[in-house]
Amino acid sequence: MIEVSGLTKRYGPATAVDDLSFQVRPGLVTGFLGPNGAGKTTTLRLILGLEPPSAGRALVHGRPYPELRDPLLRVGALLDAGAVQGDRSARDHLRWLAASNGIGPRRVAEVLELSGLTGVARRRVGRFSLGMRQRLGIAAALLGDPEVLVFDEPVNGLDPEGVRWIRDLLRARATEGRTVLVSSHLISEMALTADHLIVVARGRLLADTPLAGLTARFPTLEDAYLSLTSGHVDYRGVA
Repeated sequence: MIEVSGLTKRYGPATAVDDLSFQVRPGLVTGFLGPNGAGKTTTLRLILGLEPPSAGRALVHGRPYPELRDPLLRVGALLDAGAVQGDRSARDHLRWLAASNGIGPRRVAEVLELSGLTGVARRRVGRFSLGMRQRLGIAAALLGDPEVLVFDEPVNGLDPEGVRWIRDLLRARATEGRTVLVSSHLISEMALTADHLIVVARGRLLADTPLAGLTARFPTLEDAYLSLTSGHVDYRGVA
């Protein structure tokens, strides 16, 4: 599982993540929600060891992410689909990532097929649409068949078929007992995908609850979300 305890991140006088604590348990799709500037992306970067915390800790499989051996085999993540060298083909990009973690070429072919990119595997990534880059980023996250998945806005740029594909993929992985954390602004999509919700604003925890716990009290998840976050929107923070 993912364990976040007292996690805090400051950038000078600005506090992006403020004493945040929660757990992301296996067997569930956990939605990570909050307004713009709520600290969601910063929290994910802290979990993945891309930035050091100012205080507190984030553990994956009981350890800080940088201490994990063969990290692609343990955690699959997509934060920025654009962070790919545009002159590489999709296949070469995945082969390079796979080789860095001792993953064979057969798995590269499998994730290309799974993500619907087999037909464009030799095309340079720089010619990909946003949706195709998203699929490539998801394929990279799946390379090691990891037990933990962490996605930031995974449906960004996807068409309706792609949105359904990623929704079914995440739910299938959770059903297999894996840990799935998904940050999204699309409340309607989280209503269809998530089992559990973590809601933050201004870097602080507002709710950590099963989806059913919110929808039982409000007509829709959107109503519940807007009620929770009312008065907490602050665009001066960090994403």
